[in-house]
Amino acid sequence: MIASEDGRQPAAHTSGRISAPGQRPTPRVIIVGAGFGGLEAAKALADAPVEVVVIDEKNHHCFQPLLYQVATAALSPADVAWPIRSILRHQQNARVMLASVTAVEKANRHVHTDRIVLSFDYLVIATGATHFYFGHDEWGRVAPGLKRIEDATHIRRKILLAFERAELANDANLRRQLMTFVVIGGGPTGVEMAGAIAEIARQTLRADFRAIDPAESRIVLVEAGPRILPAFQERLSEYATATLSSMGVQVLTSARVTGVDGSGVQLGNERIESCTCIWAAGVAASPAGRWLDAPCDRSGRVNVLPDLSVPGTPEIFVIGDTAAIVSADGRPVPGIAPAAKQMGRYVGRVIAARVQGRAPPGPFRYRHYGDLATIGRRAAVVKLDHFSLTGFVGWLFWSIAHIYFLIGVRNRLVVAINWLWNYLTFQRGARLIT
Repeated sequence: MIASEDGRQPAAHTSGRISAPGQRPTPRVIIVGAGFGGLEAAKALADAPVEVVVIDEKNHHCFQPLLYQVATAALSPADVAWPIRSILRHQQNARVMLASVTAVEKANRHVHTDRIVLSFDYLVIATGATHFYFGHDEWGRVAPGLKRIEDATHIRRKILLAFERAELANDANLRRQLMTFVVIGGGPTGVEMAGAIAEIARQTLRADFRAIDPAESRIVLVEAGPRILPAFQERLSEYATATLSSMGVQVLTSARVTGVDGSGVQLGNERIESCTCIWAAGVAASPAGRWLDAPCDRSGRVNVLPDLSVPGTPEIFVIGDTAAIVSADGRPVPGIAPAAKQMGRYVGRVIAARVQGRAPPGPFRYRHYGDLATIGRRAAVVKLDHFSLTGFVGWLFWSIAHIYFLIGVRNRLVVAINWLWNYLTFQRGARLIT
């Protein structure tokens, strides 16, 4: 039995908090997950008369849009991650707990973790998503996805070790296999990863080896649909395909993966021999739906009400990649950082209004600001409301936007300097095999 905060077995509907005689306990808001949505919800409650408890199994917040740059040695992990306690250190009503949530009791309003049981008045689930292998979880052992710092450093190790092993290989077939890289999934992550690997092989490592020529590497981007970047306009997808091809990336569309193992990828009757496969094809929601016994969609995302609460439990909210909701134009809200941040801010306002006895805001409305994807050096695609950008201008816009959304002046300066150095010298300064 896991103890409650005071060391006793928790009783139903007890807050576990001590208040002055005659004074009502301060409402407690538990936020599970310190990603984009969870942090925004916590910050939105900074001035509300509540106790905010942020629970995460990691002690850091990770800027996922730049994880691929850690995986391809352009940035170090510390450039894209920040301690959660540091982010919330000035918010006096916020407390951070390092723990892993295992269950939620809706009736008793308790959150069970591997360390402690907490009672809540309001609960915000912001646990994000994980890799989805379409029923073939065994593929994950040889085709890692990219969601965490650990994933990025693991992929970086695989890529760099492939070249090191190819340098020592005497067998020509083994050498080709080691120098073949397959990226599965033609969304922004897949496109960015394929382009970055091409830059490593064609530019960064071109003079570092003696027995091999890294420029001879084969980089393959596999997409099951008819075109890459399906969320973008068709002409932008065509531009991305042409740019990747000019970089030496082989783009295969309408190619469904039927098997992945340690020596290659099966595409129907065709097989690509490769020692390095990277998964960027699909995601599944966290197990929050099972915790809450709530209705979910096919990806495991909780079907929430217009105020992002769980049907039948107005004090429990689900946001970010874990929530399934349709925007005002009838399209599903995408699982991207801006959507999670908007949801977090909205839920914070809803809870603050309820606690203070004010009328809560109307239903959640998602505003889509645009889609961005970088392809490589001097090349990116940007789709905004009324116009789009490509080439160097698109790449510059992408760079400025990502630097702007980083947390902290130090990280913005470090990333900007690293990118400038990489651009001028073609070098990547985080090429560590750990």
